[in-house]
Amino acid sequence: MAYSLAFPSLQPKFQSPRRSSKPSARRGIFPPIASSLSENPYVQVPPETIESPGPKELPILKIPGSYGVPFIGPLKDRLDYFYNEGREEFFKSRVQKYRSTVFRANMPPGPFIASDPRVVVLLDGKSFPVLFDVTKVTKKNLFTGTYMPSTELTGGYRVLSYLDPSETRHDKLKRLIFFLLEFRRDHVIPEFHSSYTELFNGFEQELATKGKATFGDASDQAAFNFLSRALYGTNPADTKLGIDGPKLILKWILFQLSPLLTLGLPKYLEEFLIHTFPLPPFLVKSDYRRLYDFFYESSGPVLDEAERLGISRDEACHNLLFATCFNTFGGMKFFFTNMIKLIGRTGSELHTQLAQEIRSAIKSNGGRVTMAAMEQMPLMKSVVYESLRIEPPVPLQYGRAKRDLIIESHEAAFRVKEGEMIFGYQPFATKDPKIFDRPEEFVPDRFVGEGEKLLKHVLWSNGPETETPTVGNKQCAGKDFVVLVSRLLVVELFRRYDSFEIEIGTSALGVSVNLTSLKRSSF
Repeated sequence: MAYSLAFPSLQPKFQSPRRSSKPSARRGIFPPIASSLSENPYVQVPPETIESPGPKELPILKIPGSYGVPFIGPLKDRLDYFYNEGREEFFKSRVQKYRSTVFRANMPPGPFIASDPRVVVLLDGKSFPVLFDVTKVTKKNLFTGTYMPSTELTGGYRVLSYLDPSETRHDKLKRLIFFLLEFRRDHVIPEFHSSYTELFNGFEQELATKGKATFGDASDQAAFNFLSRALYGTNPADTKLGIDGPKLILKWILFQLSPLLTLGLPKYLEEFLIHTFPLPPFLVKSDYRRLYDFFYESSGPVLDEAERLGISRDEACHNLLFATCFNTFGGMKFFFTNMIKLIGRTGSELHTQLAQEIRSAIKSNGGRVTMAAMEQMPLMKSVVYESLRIEPPVPLQYGRAKRDLIIESHEAAFRVKEGEMIFGYQPFATKDPKIFDRPEEFVPDRFVGEGEKLLKHVLWSNGPETETPTVGNKQCAGKDFVVLVSRLLVVELFRRYDSFEIEIGTSALGVSVNLTSLKRSSF
């Protein structure tokens, strides 16, 4: 989910071949690590965009595919997407059928939730980046795709994720999110250590009594505790919210994303309940109010800044709640589980290498986890980037063409008309075999050394990893924050344990992980 919350630049130590003459539109929160952009705040930097056909001009072809008969075609595609084929096979089969990574299809949910499900699908690393270029596409009301959940779920406001950079509110609200992280920057690393030490202690106790520990629910509580303590200086357990935060958030998110999910119910019951009509917002009104009250009472200095920026305290609070709970907590829930899955099943050799690297870097930095220490952990950083490549937290991206466009894949060019919806399924773009060697494999050291040059093709943040969020683009404001906390999870795990073992299952949101062993540090 275009993860909110801005953080200092975590750019790799090489210079992008494309330089901008304009300064960055972000404040530095920590001393810059290695940025090719200046530090002057709040000026738009254009993202990488697809170049017009040059001397080796590609043939311009008609976009293959069909939307089918109105109403019937979208229903058929929806059933194929969710049940008959499944998401991965839905896209793969059409690439094979049309012999093209660009084609036309209907995207769920379709009738009656989305009035127009027709999209142009992009499934390769060359065509996909057009979705980041806000000079070519608008992002207005497209955060969840071909439908937009009721604003009753967000206090009556179109929150930041649904705004296009051309809208005045986008500039002000994104500045507010940048301020939040700058204001609380010194609390992130210590509060992460505190919250995840509690988590690991709990895992050890559960393993001792039950023989295995469920990662999901306990990790959710740790994530919410960390975000509340680090960003707002409040411990949820000491408030009226108690330990209910994660379950309230997940219920609220379900009411927004249910048209895009399968919950394991009988197919036709599920079709009727969550894919045909939106769930009524009033059913989560009281839950949402509890979350709102928690954030309003915890956000005083940030709400003061909002008023200075010309944003009402009420609108600001709804945006802070969405950025923290939907974007950031939701992202951590999805991505942390998947990263643990990838690292866990790779095995003890990788675990030993990570433990040695992490402990050595911490020791050489006075025994403390710092930004500087983490910069001395190239394998750890690569593991995080490779996890983001394989399992991007936001797999679906949308944009609507602002004008007639020519979009290029590796093999051909295609005309897209003004107003057409463009959709990209990111896991296909970030596993493009024309860009990545062994694209389907988790290669832990892929981005070490010269491999850093491939980071421009890591796109999880609604933009290349080598680019920076600004008030003038839609790259997620929390890009660097998400990378930082993901690094911290790996660091805290392997400063404490030599290795771990897991068993993998499935859940309504994708994957579930149980820890079956944790081997405490022996060196």
